[in-house]
Amino acid sequence: MKIATWNVERLRHKKQLDQIQGLCDGIHADILVLTETDKRLHPDYAFCCETTSLMGDKTIPYAVTENRVSLYTNYPVVRLHQTYDSRTALCAELKTEKGNLLVYGTIIGTLGNRHSSFMEQLHRQCDDIRRLSELGDGICVCGDFNCSFSDNYCFTQAARTTLLDLFRDTGLTLLTERQTECIDHIAVSSSMVTTKRPVLEEWNVDKRLSDHKGIVVTF
Repeated sequence: MKIATWNVERLRHKKQLDQIQGLCDGIHADILVLTETDKRLHPDYAFCCETTSLMGDKTIPYAVTENRVSLYTNYPVVRLHQTYDSRTALCAELKTEKGNLLVYGTIIGTLGNRHSSFMEQLHRQCDDIRRLSELGDGICVCGDFNCSFSDNYCFTQAARTTLLDLFRDTGLTLLTERQTECIDHIAVSSSMVTTKRPVLEEWNVDKRLSDHKGIVVTF
């Protein structure tokens, strides 16, 4: 299985939209979660789930085409599960060769990890993930966590500790924990990870098409 995520920075580099689209298609991920994205970018997948409209948001002037999270997959979507904020996080249950898988795609901290709203959003999303992880299916949590884990690139100690505690308590493995300059992450149920070491790859390392690197994990 191949899972990828990328924050495309609200298409600030929309003149390179063809290149961005080509990278998304060329990854050939089974599950692709894009954050800070835009309907003008639409990778070639059979199914797409999106967070709800941001029009009317008083904190950031969003365009009508923008949304915070989109999930693309060729796996059939069995159902959607409720999240605490449908504008910021989504959860789709997918039918995969490994059984049904819940994919929780998210941005943690829509105004960054130093804003007063960050810890509240983090705790609300942790509540989501704890509840969903009890459904008995495998779960994948991925997207923009606004927190690095292996360096001082971008993090708060409170966020790092809270997330690591969450993953331990819910039986998740943070596959991207050792990636440097990385705040976009992929965590999956530990039962999904075999003895073979997952393969991690990055793209947009020069951050020319977005201010985030993309990351894909194959396991």
